[in-house]
Amino acid sequence: MAVVAAAALTFIGLVGTAQAADVNNAKNAGFESGLANWTCSNGSGTTVSSPVHGGAAALKATPAGQDNAQCTQAVAVKPNSTYALSGWVQGGYTYIGATGTGTTDVSTWTPDSSGWTKLSTSFTTGPSTTSVTVYLHGWYGQAPYLADDISVTGPDGGGGGDPAPTVPATPAGLAVGSVTSSSVALSWNAVSGATGYNVYQNGTKVQSVSGASATATGLTASTSYSFQVSATNAAGESAKSTAVTGTTSATGGGGGGGTVPKHAVTGYWQNFNNGATVQKISDVPANYDIIAVSFADATGTPGGVTFNLDSAGLGGYTVDQFKADIKAKQAAGKSVIISIGGQNGTVSINDSTSATNFANSVYSMMQTYGFDGVDIDLENGLNSTYMTQALRSLSSKAGSKLVITMAPQTIDMQSTSNEYFKTALNIKDILTVVNMQYYNSGSMLGCDGKVYSQGSVDFLTALACIQLEGGLSPAQVGLGVPASTSGAGSGYVSPTIVNNALDCLARGTNCGSFKPSRTYPSLRGAMTWSTNWDAKSGNAWSNAVGPHVHGLP
Repeated sequence: MAVVAAAALTFIGLVGTAQAADVNNAKNAGFESGLANWTCSNGSGTTVSSPVHGGAAALKATPAGQDNAQCTQAVAVKPNSTYALSGWVQGGYTYIGATGTGTTDVSTWTPDSSGWTKLSTSFTTGPSTTSVTVYLHGWYGQAPYLADDISVTGPDGGGGGDPAPTVPATPAGLAVGSVTSSSVALSWNAVSGATGYNVYQNGTKVQSVSGASATATGLTASTSYSFQVSATNAAGESAKSTAVTGTTSATGGGGGGGTVPKHAVTGYWQNFNNGATVQKISDVPANYDIIAVSFADATGTPGGVTFNLDSAGLGGYTVDQFKADIKAKQAAGKSVIISIGGQNGTVSINDSTSATNFANSVYSMMQTYGFDGVDIDLENGLNSTYMTQALRSLSSKAGSKLVITMAPQTIDMQSTSNEYFKTALNIKDILTVVNMQYYNSGSMLGCDGKVYSQGSVDFLTALACIQLEGGLSPAQVGLGVPASTSGAGSGYVSPTIVNNALDCLARGTNCGSFKPSRTYPSLRGAMTWSTNWDAKSGNAWSNAVGPHVHGLP
C-alpha cells in the first residue's frame, strides 16, 4: 500500500487551468441521479442524502476484504487534450484516477478524512483516445468512503456534460433577526449555484452553513458585532457581503425551563427492564423535579429521533397511561423530558439537515407525548455547531418554557474547548442544567489543576468548579451520580457525600481537601441514574438527597 501511495502522490499539483470553452465531461457528477452512468464493483456503492458536498446526494461505497469498492464511469474525451480530474471525498482511504488515457494513467489519494477533501490530478489523452475510464475506490477492508462533485474538465468530448461550476455571486440581503444576551440570528438571500455559506464575525470566519441563515453564538452581553457572509461551491468562495451590525441584549443570567424550581433534582426513568425496579411515570417519587425518559430511538432519517414505549417490558404499561401520567406529573409541578442518547445512543447531528431533522422530530415527540423538553446524553460525542443549531431551532418552536438538560461525561467538560462545553455555552440563554456524570470515569483534573479520584467529595466539587468558573451560571450546574452501586460500573458515592458536596459548593461547608474560592448558592442541584435503581434500594437516594437539594439557599 505504501508503494501505491508514493506513486500516486507524484501526480498531485498537475491540475491544468480550464479554458473558457471547457466543460465537465463527467455525467451525473454529483450523484443527483443515483448511480446512473456509474458502475460499482460487487454492489459496493449507493447514494446518500447526508453528508453531501453539494446538491442533495453523494456516493457512499463500502470496501470489503476482497473488494476495494471501485466505482467507474466511461467518459467521452477528445484526442490530444488535457483534462483536469477532481472530486470531493470523505471517510476512509479514497483514490481517484483515470485509465485508458492513451498516455500516462494517473491517480491520487488521501488517507482517512473526517471532512470533505478535494482530490485533484490531470491527464493528457493520446492521439486516438476518445474515451477514458474515471474511477474512485477505497481500500480493502477499510472504512467506507464518500465522494461527490466529480469533475473531468476540458474540451467537450461529445455532447457536453455537467457544466463546470463558477464562483457564486456575493450574498445580498444580510439582516439581523432575533438577539439574546449571547446570540444573534442572521439571514440572507439564497445565491444560485451556492452549495454553502461562510459566516464572518468581526472579519473572522466563525462557521459554515448549508442554508441561508445562521445563529452566531457564545457572544458577550450588551456588545455589538459586525457580520458578513460569503457563498461557496466547488469553484470557490464569493466576495463577502456588505457588513451588518448585531448587538446582543443585556444578560439575564441564562437558563431556560421557566417551570423548573430554583433547586432541582433530576432522575432518569428507564423505558426498559434491566433488573432495576420497573416503574410507571406515576411511580416516580415527588422528590424528583425533572424526569428524563430514557431513551429516544434513532430513525432512518439523519438526526431524526422517535420514542417507542416498551409496553411489554414494563408490564403492559400503555401509551395512554404513559401520557396521562406525564400530565399528572406536570400538574404537580414536575417536568418530564425525553432523553437522547445513553450508552448505546447513535444519533449524529453533523450538518444543517440533520440538525433540522433533530429539532423537528423532538418537537413532534413533545406534541405527541407532552414532554416539556429534551435531555442531551450523547456519549459518542457531538458537534457543537450543529447541536447548537438544532437546540436553537427547537427553542424557537417550543418557546421559553422549554427544558434543556445535558448529561456529558467528565471528559467532555474538562475544558471550554470541548464540544459539549462549547454547546452548553452556546445555548447558555436557553439551557436549564448540565448534570455531568461523575461516574464511570476514573481520575480527572479539578479546576485547581490537581488530579482527583472519583467517589469523593473533592471529585464532585473540584470538577464542578470547572463548569462554574468556565462560564456556566451556577443555576445551570448539577451533580450527576448513580442511585446505587448497581447504577454504574464505578463512581458510586453515598447520599451523604453528595449532600456534603452540595453544601461545599452552595454554602462553603462540609468540603474535603478542596475548597472553592467562593460559594455558589444558586447551584441547581443533583441528578441520578436512575429512578428505577433508586426504587430498587427503597428510594434511599432521593429520600436523602431530594430534601437536601430543596433546602439549599
